[in-house]
Amino acid sequence: MYVVDDDSRIRESLADLLASYDLQAVTFGSAREYMEYSKPDRPACLILDVELPDINGLELQSRELKENQPGIVFITGHGDIPKSVRAIKAGAVDFLTKPFREEDLMRATHAALDADREARRKRHELAELRQRLATLTPRERELLPLIVSGLMNKQAAAELGIADLTVQVHRGKIMKKMAAGSLAELVRMAAALEIPITRSRHPQK
Repeated sequence: MYVVDDDSRIRESLADLLASYDLQAVTFGSAREYMEYSKPDRPACLILDVELPDINGLELQSRELKENQPGIVFITGHGDIPKSVRAIKAGAVDFLTKPFREEDLMRATHAALDADREARRKRHELAELRQRLATLTPRERELLPLIVSGLMNKQAAAELGIADLTVQVHRGKIMKKMAAGSLAELVRMAAALEIPITRSRHPQK
């Protein structure tokens, strides 16, 4: 858990509140302090004030978008619909106006933690898929888009100028290396890896 707010009283209050829910928080008085902090690799939530002494919370959110940032719950002393819309569109879990209710903050905090866990799970799965993809030979990588596009062995063979039997052998190796139990599963893997759909120039007769 991270709390970024330039008011030390609010930082202490939030840290105590989170501790009462068995959530340990690290607090910061500025965006710069937060960015320079070496963060452990575990699910987290960032409770972030909009107005900060160096850069504001929305700017910090945009700078961190390229990183694996935790779910963000914004807090602000001034209700501002345009800012809240911008924050939510950029992926923030909630935008709370001070003084906010304890239950609203904790609901948003747990939602942010759940979202971060899910995002981490998806990143881990994608990293594993990329490792499997890297084990394919150049020919297998060439054949994979044809397979997941639904081409029959004969069509894929015509596309690559190889024998049907060769396609069949490569198909089996691809399924094994990608650890795919079915064509449908391989298609889902390819979608996650953003492998493009390929249309055959040789329709099945």
